[in-house]
Amino acid sequence: MNRSRLAVLALLAVAAAWGSTFFLTKDLLTRMDVADYLALRFLIAAVALVLIYPSAIGRLSRLDRGRAVALGITYGIAQLVQTEGLRHTDASVSGFVTGMYVVFTPLLAAVILRHKLGRWAWAAVALATVGLGVLALRGFSMGPGELLTLASAGLYALHIIGLGAWSTPENAFGLSALQMVVITCVCAVGAIPGGFSVPSNTTDWISVIYMALIAGALALIVQTWAQAHLTPTRAAIAMTMEPVFASSFAVLFGTESVTWRMLIGGALVLSAMFLVELAPRRKFEAEVQHLAQ
Repeated sequence: MNRSRLAVLALLAVAAAWGSTFFLTKDLLTRMDVADYLALRFLIAAVALVLIYPSAIGRLSRLDRGRAVALGITYGIAQLVQTEGLRHTDASVSGFVTGMYVVFTPLLAAVILRHKLGRWAWAAVALATVGLGVLALRGFSMGPGELLTLASAGLYALHIIGLGAWSTPENAFGLSALQMVVITCVCAVGAIPGGFSVPSNTTDWISVIYMALIAGALALIVQTWAQAHLTPTRAAIAMTMEPVFASSFAVLFGTESVTWRMLIGGALVLSAMFLVELAPRRKFEAEVQHLAQ
């Protein structure tokens, strides 16, 4: 298996981990403040990464450190906005609106970095957009929860673009560790006004630790490594499986039920991912230029 295919599989695992957090977070936010929860979650993740490889951040170049700080600030703000949005919408809807970064990624890359896309990539983006629309939109209006989540999707797209341009297999761990430290600081600033609180029971602590270590630290390392081997658009399309996983976990372990929107929209998102993976490789690679080159 070549590295690009392995990277796609790695991103699917990341999407599954992220998707599993929506219904857990939705429940946890009934007992914890948004910023408190995020600050604690990313603090645990940051400490874990630093302890695993203490010298990783020190090995980064000055340029890489600056890039990690920029990426961390972007991701931290996105987390705050997305999680606040989750207070006002269903876990499955939040997951699907978040997936709109598959649309924002190529558009922003085209504007900011003159990243050219061809028919295969645009076809996949269009298919994913229709799928996300079927899953998330309620008529032609969106509530405050959906609007906040949509704003976070734009920030996630910027993060994907930056990570695709700046990550390498060599700096992946250090970049992840420093990002995690910065994300913690951003969320901690958001927690200052209302004071800081921690989970009040063992179950909540287990949820926070899982989301910190598996869906936080490990997922960011894997994402950073994988994006060193993929174009941002291909990575974004692979990660559109996150809302599909979010909806599946919400149905399996949460309180939501299966709807025709979930089935049809999920099938369209899956089709978009397979279109990218099964499209003629030469044509697709000719159409999508790697930002890191």
